[in-house]
Amino acid sequence: MREDWSTDVERVFTLTTDAPVLDDLSRDDPVSKLGTTWAGYSDRVMGGVSRELLGLTEIHGRRCLRLSGDVRLENNGGFIQMSLDLAPDGGTLDVSAYRGLSMDVSGNGERYGVHLRTPDCVRPWQSYRETFLTKREWTTLRIPFSTFQPHRLSAPLDTTRLRRLGLVAIGRKFHADLSVATVALF
Repeated sequence: MREDWSTDVERVFTLTTDAPVLDDLSRDDPVSKLGTTWAGYSDRVMGGVSRELLGLTEIHGRRCLRLSGDVRLENNGGFIQMSLDLAPDGGTLDVSAYRGLSMDVSGNGERYGVHLRTPDCVRPWQSYRETFLTKREWTTLRIPFSTFQPHRLSAPLDTTRLRRLGLVAIGRKFHADLSVATVALF
């Protein structure tokens, strides 16, 4: 993975105002409405010992993508996540016509994070972050882009160049169980 994307010619994809759904998990595979694929990651990429399980399933009557596993802190670890590139081939997505993310989520009552990445995030630990609390029943969250805070970088969030969305269990030892049925813009 390259650490400096600033010299690349950026491919920016723009959503039309009548198509704000990024994914509704209606397919039989983890490919989103954007044509990109959901993937699961853990701190094992950097020597940690957390384990994640990511799969399509049905919970409380809704088709969804479920991330579960144990977040552990040994070996400087401490995260598992499901993530989605927002444009093919490392490009970016312009969502500046929208105020934020809308997500239908269900979970185990724990706090999780939404991490956004842009080309300004050149190190793996850099992102723009917001947290949310889950409930056992399906809940629609509306998270304004204005609430995302830069993590280990100083550039403000540029919604004209979003590269990746991650839903993350991070920072403490716990059992994670998070499901998402819809990811959209509002």
